[in-house]
Order: sequence, then structure tokens, then C-alpha cells
Amino acid sequence: MSKIRYVLLLSCLVFFFGNVTAQEQSEQQKQTVLIQPPYLKAGDTVAIVAPSGILKNRNDEVAQAVTLLKSWGLHAVVGKHVFSKDDHFAGTDEERCEDFQKALDDPKISAIWCARGGYGTVRILDKLDYTKFKQNPKWLIGYSDITALHNQFHNEGFQTIHALMCVSLTKDLNDIEYTIETFKSALFGKPLGYDLDYSTYNKLGNAKGQLVGGNLTILHTMLGSDTSIDTTGKILFIEEIGEYKYHIDRMLQSLKRAGYFDHCAGLLVGDMSKMRKNTTPWGTSVEQLILDALSEYDFPIAFGMPAGHEKNNYALILGKEIELNVAGDKTLVKIRE
Repeated sequence: MSKIRYVLLLSCLVFFFGNVTAQEQSEQQKQTVLIQPPYLKAGDTVAIVAPSGILKNRNDEVAQAVTLLKSWGLHAVVGKHVFSKDDHFAGTDEERCEDFQKALDDPKISAIWCARGGYGTVRILDKLDYTKFKQNPKWLIGYSDITALHNQFHNEGFQTIHALMCVSLTKDLNDIEYTIETFKSALFGKPLGYDLDYSTYNKLGNAKGQLVGGNLTILHTMLGSDTSIDTTGKILFIEEIGEYKYHIDRMLQSLKRAGYFDHCAGLLVGDMSKMRKNTTPWGTSVEQLILDALSEYDFPIAFGMPAGHEKNNYALILGKEIELNVAGDKTLVKIRE
């Protein structure tokens, strides 16, 4: 083969396989677009289930949740085992799974609202079947321990709503009026966006990408399993409650060593609530701890998102593309349509 023909052949091969690679990358990008379940409308039905902790003496909050949904023109059905008891849990694993699976499968259900978090969701993850759900997608709603389900729904290819749960409701709903307003907006498909107060800890920059994440402990717990999420090109949201600072650092270091932040587009930090004090002081704020742990990355980091285990728990749509603009005077979180 002459040198000229060899060069031409090599060029053709590079061109061909280069185009295939570009096409494959394009297909991969298309596959990352998550399915958005239909937004709710008057007359739709919401199932209330308890996939985690026991709802001891929480009947009033669940009744209040039903009343709230009805005030929006929605129907509510309460799972058979919501008030069941099995030591720490709201019923046995089989009972909690039964309620959740029934809500997944029922084509008349438009959203699944978790009554509370706590601990226990991970015990039913591998028992769930999404076959019928994929024929009639519906919204998952919750936070904290429900992060495990958010992750699983994400990996199945669906958006979910990180928002308050039934036990989050207060006697006087005026106390959490805006939180409820954001929840309703997320359910009914109204625009969402937040103008956050400036934090001196913010790492400035702009990013856009799918919003993923939730409770840091649960994200850490899912690491190495099929329910762990790929953060490539995505904006990660984290929140936490009741942890020592060194626990926060340990989880961040573990995630970092696993490559969790290598291709992350940005970080949105929610509430770090009720931090526990160790006998040996950590020495810095939790904000500085996060910055130090992630110091080698250049993506923007925004603190002060009112989402997590505080009274103000603004709704976020996980799996939806957002814009994160962290400027010198404020942070804008725009949930794009």
C-alpha cells in the first residue's frame, strides 16, 4: 500500500470512528434527559405511604396532609400500613413495600407522598418493581431518608420532588406558608426559582445541569450500589441533620475518593441542622469544612439553600436541569422549564 493511500485510509477511519463517537456521545446526552411525570391537576389522586420510620402519634399530621391536598382539589388515599408498627419501622419491610408497590402500580395515582423519613427505605429498595410505574409515571415526594428512593427513581430515568413530608406540617400552616407554596408549585408545574442570601463562604461561578442529591448520609450509604448516582455534569444538592462535623468530613472524603466530585458541575448546600458537638472540637464551621474538603475542585459552591430539616424546606425538582449562578452579592437558583 502506498504512503498516500495509507494516509487516506487512516484519515477515513479517524473520520468514521470520530463521527461514531460523537454520535454515541449525543445519544448518551439524550439518554440523560429524565422523564418528567405529568404535573398534577384538580381531581388527581395522591397516595400517602410510609416507607421508613414509625408514625407514632402522628395521626393528626397525616389527617392534616389529607385536608391540605383536598383544599387543592386533589384526592388522597392513605396506605393500608401507614400506621403499622414493627419496632423502629412503620410496619414490616413487606408491609411498607406492599404499600409503596401498590402506589407505584396504580395508574390512578399521580403522586406518592411519603409521610415521614427516619430510617428504613434502604431495606425495601431491592424489592420494588418499576414495570407498571414506567407505563404510568408519577411524582415521588419526600426528603431525608427518602433520598434513597430519589436516587433509585433517578437511575430508572425519572424526575422527583424533594419537598416537605406529612409530618413536616405544623399546627399553624402560616408558619410554613412559603414552603407549602413551593411544594404546590412543584406539584402543579408552576415556575420555581430562588434568590438566596449571600454567604461569605460561597465559591463564585455559574453552572447548569440536572439537580441530583439529597441527604448526605444516604448518598454516602448508596455509594458502591446500583442506587448510587452518577454526578457527571450535574449539580449536587446536599443537606444533613444530627451529625458530628468529623462525620460530615468523613462522608465527603469517602465520596471524593470514589470520584463523586470529579466531573460535578456545581454544589448546592442546604441546611446542616442540629450539628452535634464532639469532645474534640473540629475547629472550623461546617461551611469551611465543606470548602476545605472540596478545595481542589473549581465548580461553584452555594450555601444557604433553605431545604432539609428546618421549618423552611423549599421544594426542588431532582433530575430537572437548573441554573446555578453564584455571584458576589447573591445566588440565583433557577429551575429551568
